[in-house]
Amino acid sequence: MQKRMHSREFKLDVVRQIANGQKRPAQACREYGLAESVLSRWRKEYQQRGENAFLAQPSEQSSTQEQRIAELERFCGQLALENQVLKKALQSRGSGSGML
Repeated sequence: MQKRMHSREFKLDVVRQIANGQKRPAQACREYGLAESVLSRWRKEYQQRGENAFLAQPSEQSSTQEQRIAELERFCGQLALENQVLKKALQSRGSGSGML
């Protein structure tokens, strides 16, 4: 089963409709094709965090950023190593043919 990703705006819209009494939870589940457990989780987060619901927690953001930085540093190191290898290959090729 493929996991669907819903935007923050969609989640807020759905839980606001339920909070305002425009729709009942079962009705929203049917109309939007949501599992009751998903809607329940969204409602709980909205009750706890209000309009800040569905935003990444600061600790989650910093963890994600740290992971991204580490990934980029590894990639940069790999590129530096590849550059060195290519430079050496060019130098050895150039010195053998009398160029450089």
